[in-house]
Amino acid sequence: MQITSSLVPFVSVLWMTVFCSAGCKANPVSCRLWAEPQIPILSMDGDFIIGGIFSIHYYVRSEQTTYTMMPALPQCAGSMEFRQLRFARALEFTINQINNRTDLLPGITLGYQIYDSCSDVPISVKVAFQFANGLDPVFNDTDACLNSTAAAVPAVVGHSSSTPSIAMARTLGLFGIPQVSHSATCACLSDKREFPTFFRTVPSDQHQAAALAKMVKYFGWTWIGAVRSDNDYGNYGMATFLQAAQEEGICVEYSVAYVRTQPRSKLERVANVIRRSTARVIVAFLTSSDMKFLVEELVRKPLPPLQLIASESWIIHPDFLRYNICAGALGFGFPRSVIPGLREFLLDLSPAQALKLPILTEFWESSFSCSLKGRTGVRECDGSEDIRALQNPYTDTSQLRITNLVYKATYAIAHAIHGIICNDMHCDKTNEFVSWQILDQLKKVNFTTKNGYQVNFDSNGDPVAAYELINLQFKKDGALDLVPVGYYDSSKPRGQEFSMSSDISWVGGQTEVPVSVCSESCPPGTRKAVQKGRPVCCYDCIPCAEGEISNNTDSLDCVRCPPEFWPNTKQDSCLPKPVEFLSWNDTLAIILTVFSITGAFITVSVGAVFYKHRTSPIVRANNSELSFLLLFSLSLCFLCSLTFIGQPSEWSCMLRHTAFGITFVLCISCVLGKTIVVLIAFRATHPGSNVMKWFGPPQQRLSVLAFTLKQATICVIWLKVSPPFPFKNLKLYKEKIILECHLGSSIGFWAVLGYIGLLAVLCFILAFLARKLPDNFNEAKFITFSMLIFCAVWITFIPAYVSSPGKFTVAVEIFAILASSFGLILCIFAPKCFVIVFRPMKNTKKHLMGKVPSKAL
Repeated sequence: MQITSSLVPFVSVLWMTVFCSAGCKANPVSCRLWAEPQIPILSMDGDFIIGGIFSIHYYVRSEQTTYTMMPALPQCAGSMEFRQLRFARALEFTINQINNRTDLLPGITLGYQIYDSCSDVPISVKVAFQFANGLDPVFNDTDACLNSTAAAVPAVVGHSSSTPSIAMARTLGLFGIPQVSHSATCACLSDKREFPTFFRTVPSDQHQAAALAKMVKYFGWTWIGAVRSDNDYGNYGMATFLQAAQEEGICVEYSVAYVRTQPRSKLERVANVIRRSTARVIVAFLTSSDMKFLVEELVRKPLPPLQLIASESWIIHPDFLRYNICAGALGFGFPRSVIPGLREFLLDLSPAQALKLPILTEFWESSFSCSLKGRTGVRECDGSEDIRALQNPYTDTSQLRITNLVYKATYAIAHAIHGIICNDMHCDKTNEFVSWQILDQLKKVNFTTKNGYQVNFDSNGDPVAAYELINLQFKKDGALDLVPVGYYDSSKPRGQEFSMSSDISWVGGQTEVPVSVCSESCPPGTRKAVQKGRPVCCYDCIPCAEGEISNNTDSLDCVRCPPEFWPNTKQDSCLPKPVEFLSWNDTLAIILTVFSITGAFITVSVGAVFYKHRTSPIVRANNSELSFLLLFSLSLCFLCSLTFIGQPSEWSCMLRHTAFGITFVLCISCVLGKTIVVLIAFRATHPGSNVMKWFGPPQQRLSVLAFTLKQATICVIWLKVSPPFPFKNLKLYKEKIILECHLGSSIGFWAVLGYIGLLAVLCFILAFLARKLPDNFNEAKFITFSMLIFCAVWITFIPAYVSSPGKFTVAVEIFAILASSFGLILCIFAPKCFVIVFRPMKNTKKHLMGKVPSKAL
């Protein structure tokens, strides 16, 4: 159909030119067209004739072409579209109103020629040629036949549909005749290179499609079906909508087309596609006639609840108020208006007046189901018919929408003519002008109609886009009604064009917004994964990976939590990781603290026993000075383990390792001193030996001080170069932070431990060598055993320290300190305390010298 509408004007112009030239050569006086002109349905003479064309009927009676004689004039068929008749009579009313005005075209009478196109493109093109050439088929002047520039009408109002308007615009554009459409919305008509003389008072579908896409997105519908009229209106409108929908992230399950002239099988296929679909929202970009066929087909079989989204062509059509399937339909329509005097004009019709014009006769007979001409088989109209009691789209002026656009289009043409022939409220009807002048004036018009509407055109010949959002709702009596629930105004700032109320009734009268999605929304904590081979709106919800979250619905990606945070169980928010360290209220810490204090208490108690019996032989024989120093260092060893408990800080980290290193070296130095004293003491018993004078009390003190100062020096260097510091270990556990003391310099740490180990091994070797020296109370045996325990503890400590996680690393270190400390005090001092307290009879010099037989302890 589109190809035909594109070729007809060209073929017609070519045919008319050739035939007219031949006719002029045959008869230089006149030429005649073969075809008979199309007769207007409404007409009136005037100084200037305004053309009008409407789709009052939807079909053309087809006849078989024999190619042996001229085909008859095409005749309209089918029932009359009363609403379109109202549009045509609105043009008639507007021209009468203009003729009665003194401020617009004073002294000028406008006439009109109004045609019924029967929704047929060839008829529309033929009428377009008649607008250019007039109704007379005979041309008496050859020059007029070939070279005339004056058109029969200065401008045209119409057509009602996009496809005929396109064909007419291409034809009228050749003659420069402006065409002002009241209802052709195809966005393609805004192209001024192709349609330079086309104007319209109806907004382009470019705006409607964008508004529909925004509305669909607003209600969260991402999975929709699309059905359109298979003509310029539907194809261009749907293409624009689909592009806008794609930009809004909306997916289309299907897009099907239908036009009423196609076979019924095509209509059934379209209806079955809709029935089988999973989309519950259908965007129907159809003409009212195509939509009517589709609705009637859909109601034939059971249908799931469908939310209809309508284009302006059918949402405002009163015919759809009788279909319950349309309840809840939502779409944009042109704003309602009031045209004073129009209703009275439309109702000022009597049977006698109706008989004067075939179109009005048909209207009267169709409305009252009677015959004005006495046709057989039909009831004769008896004069009782009351047009004021008639309820049909012709008499219904409560929803004047497109009618107002006809009103505005007619006034625009009148103002353009006024701008050419009138000057200072004086009009000269003898002024000659051509159509191009009207075209220029139309581009400049800017006025307000009597009913308060602004009329002007942009550079594309389009008005400012304004729509009402219309909802088909049930009234209290159960009938459907058109209810405005929002507004769209393209002249407002970006983002503020759209407004909506909450009083929307959905499909079936529901109050809840229907859901139409291919996949349910992915909750926070998951991300969308598109299903292979399906639209982006069809997806699976994949839980976020470990350590990642998504805090929005339908997240495309999960976000990894910052290093110090970890997802909650729902993985929809990042929570601070719990910080773990060996705190004071930890059960393990409490146990270790008890042992530490117990060890220190035992050490102090031993010291008190030794001090009380400091003059006794067993205390004096075991180097009381080193013993007290050893007890002091052991108490420090027990207490230094407490520095490992609690939240690590800069000072506690430095203190715990250095205190541990120095106190243990002091302890081992004392034990080493006692071991050396034992060895030297037995060697001093040999005749002539004076070794003991080289390791008397001063030398013992210096040796302990020297050993301890070396460890202190190592610690000072360690603290100076790279000291321990508080460190948040984020790698050991993913879900929590281990707050620990970083060693700083590992060399410093292992140097401290190594030095302690070196002294312990040396002490063990010397004590082992002195274990069999003759004595009843050889302290070397106990030192050997204590050093054996000490070395075993710290050798075991190294792998346990390295492999223990988190706070257990600190616990292992404390355990090693306490175990080795308990080993020293139990092995070295427990036997002595036992003798002092429980076996005082053995605490004698004779017994210690072996002069009293005794079972070795």
